[in-house]
Amino acid sequence: MRNDSTDRESIPAAMESQWLSWAKRLSALAETGLHYCQDKFDRERYEEISALSREMMASLGAVPVERVALALGRGEGHVTPKIDVRAAIIDDGKILLVKEKMDGRWTMPGGYAEVGVSAADNTVKEVWEEAGVRVTVSRLFALRHKARHAYPPDVLDFYKLFFLCERLDDAPLDPGHEVHDAGYFSPHELPPLSEPRVIARDIADAFAFHADPRRAALID
Repeated sequence: MRNDSTDRESIPAAMESQWLSWAKRLSALAETGLHYCQDKFDRERYEEISALSREMMASLGAVPVERVALALGRGEGHVTPKIDVRAAIIDDGKILLVKEKMDGRWTMPGGYAEVGVSAADNTVKEVWEEAGVRVTVSRLFALRHKARHAYPPDVLDFYKLFFLCERLDDAPLDPGHEVHDAGYFSPHELPPLSEPRVIARDIADAFAFHADPRRAALID
């Protein structure tokens, strides 16, 4: 941590594989069942369903089942989607992007929302930690269910919150330790995008909403 994430009618019903969607739902039901059940025989059944659903996700996602288990975790109680927040900071016709260390590609600043911190405060914190600039959140412009859009398949289920933000000062960019670099890019000259985190449509929507503050937020 530093000291100083198109119209609704055009959205497809689902972008990820239906089988992957079913496997994720089955896993969530099994984990919720394990949290609430008291009968030892029911627990054995839920354990088996949980294991089968993870094997299904591993096969559909072409990843080791151990990696699926690590990603999902255990003992979280009633399973709910993860929350990812992303900040769109547009200045002089360009958008601020940061270069991820994990894949060497670019995304809007953001990441997992942390417990005990509001969505807006999470977004402000992520921008500061990744780009070294102070911002304020001006409005939510999209709330997406990740599975319904053209992101790569993911064993986790996500709600992605996109906020328009405004800089509070003119301090130079100061990339944090979580990223390689930070910079401003024209919508017509975007670098390779880190598509698990952001896709071209997210950036196009950011520019559209920045240009027209009257537009209603896109909500899946």
